[in-house]
Amino acid sequence: MGLINDTRRCHKAIIERQAIAIIPIRKNGRLWKEDSPAARARNKTLRATRYYGRAFWKRWTGYHARSRIEARMRCLKAFGDRIMARNPDRQTAEIHIRIALMNRFNALGTAEIVRVA
Repeated sequence: MGLINDTRRCHKAIIERQAIAIIPIRKNGRLWKEDSPAARARNKTLRATRYYGRAFWKRWTGYHARSRIEARMRCLKAFGDRIMARNPDRQTAEIHIRIALMNRFNALGTAEIVRVA
């Protein structure tokens, strides 16, 4: 799982690229000295997490979608760490086949919901 670290260097790199960091702060995280824009942004996230709670913060920022994507990528890698084909067209076909298999597995494992009157 490719986790992004809650470090000054990471937050600084994100701010330099004029992006918004969506990094969950550690549960025992403390406020940083506000001597840089990265520290101010991180402290704002920490305050929001403490005030609203981690679950709400994750839904609000869309972080839950990221973890779902990471779970899907883990399933995709279960078919093999690498793409075997060398030709770009065959690589595309191989990925399409893997995704079709994953969709089929999801369809087989999804419960069918029936409304009872």
